[in-house]
Amino acid sequence: MATAEDIFARLKEDHDRQRALLDSIEQTHGETAERKELFERFTLDAKSHAAAEEQALYSTMMRKPETTDETRHSVAEHHEIETALNDLAATEMSSSAWLTKFRQLKHDYLHHIDEEEDEHFKDFEKHLTRKDEEHMREVFDRRKQEECSEAQVTPEPESEAKE
Repeated sequence: MATAEDIFARLKEDHDRQRALLDSIEQTHGETAERKELFERFTLDAKSHAAAEEQALYSTMMRKPETTDETRHSVAEHHEIETALNDLAATEMSSSAWLTKFRQLKHDYLHHIDEEEDEHFKDFEKHLTRKDEEHMREVFDRRKQEECSEAQVTPEPESEAKE
């Protein structure tokens, strides 16, 4: 039987993998095959995670008035992170601009997942029913797998991003 701890542990598992990828990327230099591969892995994982998280967790939490503001905040941050990922993908990887943008992305992403884990998940758990928990786990695992196969690295300068 699924529990709130179960779904939140599953989300944190993804976050931990993404933290490790960010640390690995930061250790690379220039336009190397290693940096490209790590950045692509991070991008695809982060995008598919965000999409599945929105469909499983955040769609559930939007139906609960007590968590609507936190939910909207997190979904807005997902959009900002995706815009930053696309902008980074459109930036020459060997440039100092890439590293500057990457460090800002890392800072923003770590802030986002830390906030989810330390604040939002604890608040959300108080408002979940057993049915919500079971639904979220099933939807997250299914959608994460589907989203992984559809996620793409999409180079798009921030100046051209759609609002």
